[in-house]
Amino acid sequence: MTDTRALAALFAGAAAIASSALWVKVSEAGPVSTGFWRVFLALPVFWIWAAVDAKRAPHRLTAAESKLIVLAGFCFAGDLAVWHWSILLTTVANATLFANCAPIFVTLTAWLVLRERPGGKFLAGLAAAIAGMFLLLQGSFHAAGSALLGDLLALVTAVFYAGYQMAVSRVRAAVSTARLMAISASVTAIILLPIALASGERFVPETPTGWGLLVGLAFVSQVAGQSFIAYALAHLPGTFASVALLVQAVMAAALAWVLLGEQLGVLAIAGGVLVLIGIRIAHTAQRPAREVV
Repeated sequence: MTDTRALAALFAGAAAIASSALWVKVSEAGPVSTGFWRVFLALPVFWIWAAVDAKRAPHRLTAAESKLIVLAGFCFAGDLAVWHWSILLTTVANATLFANCAPIFVTLTAWLVLRERPGGKFLAGLAAAIAGMFLLLQGSFHAAGSALLGDLLALVTAVFYAGYQMAVSRVRAAVSTARLMAISASVTAIILLPIALASGERFVPETPTGWGLLVGLAFVSQVAGQSFIAYALAHLPGTFASVALLVQAVMAAALAWVLLGEQLGVLAIAGGVLVLIGIRIAHTAQRPAREVV
């Protein structure tokens, strides 16, 4: 029964996070400002959760743990700022699919920086994902230049998210999820605020509906999505994290098709499927000790 609840939580969390691209697409605030409000409005919930958790299991952060949490917050700020711009420039499906290439960059970093040579299975998955990316990019090459830029920004997002995952994976064993999310989200908000103000984009929504969209983004995608997945990962094997990543991409494309009318061509669908297959193969090829959850 526990596994059933955990699996349900995993997919509920994936669906909540997958919806974030839609909130951003219709937000009245600018892309970076939307990212700021997403984490800022969620902070009270995270800090209350962290305070309750601290009473249950007190822990004094070491200097190394603090640096990793700050790094996670920095990478997540880059993730949100770049990804939110990509959502406005390309389709929700492409933005989400390319952003979910983070597992590949995690393993590439382990290969190039940590000298952990990947096996043939990973290289096969990488080749499949790259082939899928080229199929997805075909539509962008023939569309407006902004669509191609949006796709490339989504790939940059994956690099930031890979950094976030690697930082979190190295600190989560010692620091609770609640405290990690509260502190890293605070760092993210502190970084995004001056960027949003300096960018000249609209910082504050014009209507109550606009505020409602930001609150929905904060509580559905940031609080509910992250919390559901955090619960699931405490009760399921770490390999299910990769499933969550793949489901997010598929759900985002489906939601954009139903709610925003974004159509996907045959090549785009084939490319998306190939990217998902490639990521899955590459991610399962990673050593268990290096799995990011």
